[in-house]
Amino acid sequence: MPTLDRQDNVFVLDLGDGENRFHPDWIASVDAALNEVEKAEGPRALVTAATGKFYSNGLDLEWLSGHADQHQDYIVSVHELFARVLSLPVITVAALQGHTFAAGAMFSLAHDFRVMRADRGYWCLPEADINIPFTPGMSALIQSRLAPQTAHEAMVTARRYGGSDAAAVGIVDRAVAEDAVRSTAVEIAQAQLSKAGGTLGTIKARLYGSALASLRDTVNPRG
Repeated sequence: MPTLDRQDNVFVLDLGDGENRFHPDWIASVDAALNEVEKAEGPRALVTAATGKFYSNGLDLEWLSGHADQHQDYIVSVHELFARVLSLPVITVAALQGHTFAAGAMFSLAHDFRVMRADRGYWCLPEADINIPFTPGMSALIQSRLAPQTAHEAMVTARRYGGSDAAAVGIVDRAVAEDAVRSTAVEIAQAQLSKAGGTLGTIKARLYGSALASLRDTVNPRG
């Protein structure tokens, strides 16, 4: 399960050492960590990271298959997590040390910045290959954070981007050596500590107003 640590004024949320899929308990744990970051006072920033082969492999499809009656509530909770990170009133940096797929890739896009391992691991939106259409909220999030041509290619071809390729098209901000992923993310976060607060939250809310409105649609979240 996710664990939250604090290095001076940078909170580091480790998502786990497995596939880090979006099980309801995992979502609740991440949400509780975000509560702690948000209620803290003074300069601060957030880095999310993971340990092992995966940053996140996305939705917990096994859990979903056994809880079909909760599908809509589950999607609402995933959307709300995306929306919360997208509008969090602190600078957020995702440290992608491993595979970042599907909803995990979308979660990374909700961050302000992304650092990815250059030599191994993929960032991918595989929905076109696995026959799961993006929800309106997911589409809005992706389109709000990627250049149009990059969003198009990533969404319709399910391309797997390595770190250097992801950096070249703006999916991630930096591609670095494996042992520098987390430290580089922390450095980026440290440089933006003073931005935390209500003004930053308002800027993000207005910058991504359309995507946030779509993500927070609880009436028809699946379109």
